[in-house]
Amino acid sequence: SQLSLTHSHTLALTLCMLDHILRCSLHNFLNTAKRNVRRSKMPLCGGVGEIKDADQEVHDICKEIKAEAEQQAGTTFDTFKATTYATQVVAGTNFFIKVDVGSDKFVHLRVFRGLPHAPGLKLHSLQMDKGKEDALDYF
Repeated sequence: SQLSLTHSHTLALTLCMLDHILRCSLHNFLNTAKRNVRRSKMPLCGGVGEIKDADQEVHDICKEIKAEAEQQAGTTFDTFKATTYATQVVAGTNFFIKVDVGSDKFVHLRVFRGLPHAPGLKLHSLQMDKGKEDALDYF
């Protein structure tokens, strides 16, 4: 009886220690994972990524959708040059693009590019009367 009580206490103490070790390990793992996600430069699925300078891909997108943008805006643009952009991964990719349209005026475009099985570009929306300093945010 004395032996089984000591064995039970030892077992309980061992289980308690294992529980503590596992909880501490899980806590440390989760904190490390949170820090790494905050430092990550990769866009999160559904989140809008960081603002970048326009590259050739974005300039090509703007060339392709310029006529659609002019139609949606109800005007023509003599200048139509992408300056910055951000992307959002969805069931395809949303491009949020700041475009210089001349005379210190800018427009913001939201262009959707489908996945390979449904390719193509679609101007989702356009914001007029933007300035160079206006933030390029989700819209």
